[in-house]
Amino acid sequence: MDLRVIIGSGLILLLFAGVASASSQYGSIDVYYNDEILPGKEVAKPTLKIGEPFTVRIEMNLNQTSTVFVKVCSLGGNFFEVIEGPSEFEKTKYMKSLDPGKHVFEWTLIPTDEWAGGSIPINFWYQINLIGEDEPAVKGEFTAAYCTISDEHYKGEIPTSENHPVSETEPSSTSASTPAFTLLGAISILALAFALFRR
Repeated sequence: MDLRVIIGSGLILLLFAGVASASSQYGSIDVYYNDEILPGKEVAKPTLKIGEPFTVRIEMNLNQTSTVFVKVCSLGGNFFEVIEGPSEFEKTKYMKSLDPGKHVFEWTLIPTDEWAGGSIPINFWYQINLIGEDEPAVKGEFTAAYCTISDEHYKGEIPTSENHPVSETEPSSTSASTPAFTLLGAISILALAFALFRR
């Protein structure tokens, strides 16, 4: 349990730097938790039962034709299971030559019992490559939800997988977004956490 407290404390520090929306010259990303947009730096903080379904939806507005990689992930392990979505948990989905405009990626997930009694983030990782380029134009990762998993089991109905489109294309729209979480910010927070725990 002490390891969970230490990891949880570190994750709380990371939450202060994480953002739920991102934008760059290549496009913008908005994040939704259970169909509610998470504006700016807001991160959903649900308390979930083991097996209780929830959704994370990403709306990505591309400014140019791009190759896109996306995934939902956490600290490793099988802390969540994907019931429906474009990729399995911790697995990258690759889409070549997406046109400019709005593309929607939605995952329905359930927490497993591996982190019962603790709190853990669900992150969204993305990479955008320009067509014909091997190096990413932009990539990032941020926390969409910081889930507290209770020891109780969910008794409601769990949705079954259906064939839904992975991406919808709509006319591009502008939205107020904040810059993506940076490597420098992560290193700074980890250094601060290390200094505090060293005392």
